[in-house]
Amino acid sequence: MTSSASEASPAPVAEPEPAARKAAARESATFAVAVDAMGGDRGPGEIVAGARQAVEELDVPVLVVGRPEELGDTGGLEVVPASEVIGMHEDPGQGVRRKKDASLVRAAEAVRDGRAAAMVSAGNTGAAMASALLRMGRLPGVARPAIATPLPVPGSTHTVLLDAGANPECTPEWLVQFAKMGSLFARERYDLAEPRVGLLSNGEEESKGTALVKRTHALLSEGVGIRFVGNVEARELLSDAADVVVTDGFTGNIALKALEGGMKFFVSLLMGVMTASEEAKTAAKVLMPALVPLMEEMDPESTGGAMLLGVDGVCIISHGSSSARAVVNAVRVAHDMVSRGLVDDLRRAVST
Repeated sequence: MTSSASEASPAPVAEPEPAARKAAARESATFAVAVDAMGGDRGPGEIVAGARQAVEELDVPVLVVGRPEELGDTGGLEVVPASEVIGMHEDPGQGVRRKKDASLVRAAEAVRDGRAAAMVSAGNTGAAMASALLRMGRLPGVARPAIATPLPVPGSTHTVLLDAGANPECTPEWLVQFAKMGSLFARERYDLAEPRVGLLSNGEEESKGTALVKRTHALLSEGVGIRFVGNVEARELLSDAADVVVTDGFTGNIALKALEGGMKFFVSLLMGVMTASEEAKTAAKVLMPALVPLMEEMDPESTGGAMLLGVDGVCIISHGSSSARAVVNAVRVAHDMVSRGLVDDLRRAVST
């Protein structure tokens, strides 16, 4: 994903200089969010509906990016025209390189140019990452941006898993940087004073794991300004064992997909049991009021999406099947992270 992204050509530089525009945007009181209307399996209809709903519910300015003739009723939202779309199965690097007028690319440019302070896309994950990296730029000192995905924990704060797929191969130093960025994100996202950071491994003992895990454990144990709590196992990802769990993008993506599949299987199994007989249906009517809040808590749409940490702006990557509700929540998180100055905090943290 990253190697493909590096092949794309940088956008032409316009006046004033990008750094000046970014500084002006940070100082601006207008924290607009650019929403890629063409991305995702349900765009543009459901995405535009979510953008309109976000404005109504959150009172946040939203720019809708896409083909004007396909957007439908935008409710008067400002439209940033983009004539091309990068498909879900297109090569990310080639898509960004060849389709310079794609909605994903234009959304990232809106942040780069100061028209928006954040972008949201439910489109091609690799292309969203490449667009953000190439158009918004990487924060000084960041080796590799990482995808931070909130995982539901019943009755507790979400656990932030990173990297969830941006960097299949990592060095121990990159994982240490992921730990710093993830800790800051958890602090701002969930109001945690000192988030607990764990390292994903196949055992809690520091002697367990690959060479990468063992070396990373040693570096994190030396004290890098975070609260490192040691190794955590995959079975603890949905528990309160840690607030942040760090791993490489290959392992993180597999763990994430396994959890998603497991939760879908469990819901399907539960629904099957609850409709298997008249007695079960009767019992389900009694249990459902208690189960609905739990199922909503476990629904990934409640988080809005994952955040790409390490780029010079806020970038939320939503699930491809995102509904209007997921878009609202993504805009909510994007605006909240801008308001809290997360990117500036990351800038300071990775430069030291």
